[in-house]
Amino acid sequence: MTDRPNGLTYAQAGVDIDAGAALVDAIKPLAKATRRPGAEASLGGFGALFDLKAAGYDDPLLVTTTDGVGTKLKIAIETGLHDTVGIDLVAMCVNDLLAQGAEPLMFLDYLATSKLDVAVATRVVAGIAEGCKLAGAALVGGETAEMPGMYAGDDYDLAGFSVGAVDRNRVLPRMDDQAAGDLLIGLASSGPHSNGYSLIRKIVERSGLAWDAAAPFAEGQSLAQALMTPTRIYARSLTPLIKAGQIKGLAHITGGGLTENPPRAIADGLAPRFDWSAWSQPPVFDWLQEVGGVAETEMRRTFNCGIGMMLIVGAEEAPAVLEALLGAGDDAFICGELIAA
Repeated sequence: MTDRPNGLTYAQAGVDIDAGAALVDAIKPLAKATRRPGAEASLGGFGALFDLKAAGYDDPLLVTTTDGVGTKLKIAIETGLHDTVGIDLVAMCVNDLLAQGAEPLMFLDYLATSKLDVAVATRVVAGIAEGCKLAGAALVGGETAEMPGMYAGDDYDLAGFSVGAVDRNRVLPRMDDQAAGDLLIGLASSGPHSNGYSLIRKIVERSGLAWDAAAPFAEGQSLAQALMTPTRIYARSLTPLIKAGQIKGLAHITGGGLTENPPRAIADGLAPRFDWSAWSQPPVFDWLQEVGGVAETEMRRTFNCGIGMMLIVGAEEAPAVLEALLGAGDDAFICGELIAA
């Protein structure tokens, strides 16, 4: 093939293949650090293999989830706080796996941008790797798409994809086992997690505060730092309880808040009755409600209001489950019960 004197290159069109290769080299050790039984977590191939037998499963079902970080990314892009959005990405996917009773096994990411900034992308993927370590999942691959004309300036977007496994007799929710009188246990959230950020950004705009202003609800942090607190990952504490058959249902409290998510894990004919005095929501929610003038019903259907994950357990199992969760370092509390609908 002959060279053409005035021929265009991919780089002139805005796509830097060398930058993509540099990113792969930079993140290889990050992925290697997430290895787990069943996955070697090596990058560079066209696909990833996982050995379920090596992971200890005899009669497994595979569970898959996908999610993003949403407009929380806009704060990261505007402030340069890129280090924890990867944790958010992993959390939003693997917490959904847990709600089905599945142990997180593998994770893949997709990063799309106008022009690849290797330093920024490496920070993002470092956060993804950290999230995978917290979840016990192997970072087995991903895709970086440089698409000039699709994104403006420094904008980028993230998508995550996770695969988990659950033995057939441990799939959640176990709706046939649920009954009125079962207790609801809340696991505390770290804040808004990755939901409601379009409303949050509107409220910040109304407040008149800059991102680098002191957060009115978090001493020692800027407003941006406080609002970028990453989503909590619950895999380490919940996976043993799921495998032991001590949980009848799990609801990951994401978009839709405490109004719409719990019913997804509850049997027909039953409904949750929350004891709203059983926990204190993080101060960020009080600030958002006050500054935004947000109605209580809107708060409960938009935000997690302090509960990142809700468990359904039998009353007889509740003391042991609470002891295990508290022993694992979670802030856990009884927050209500199931009643006849």
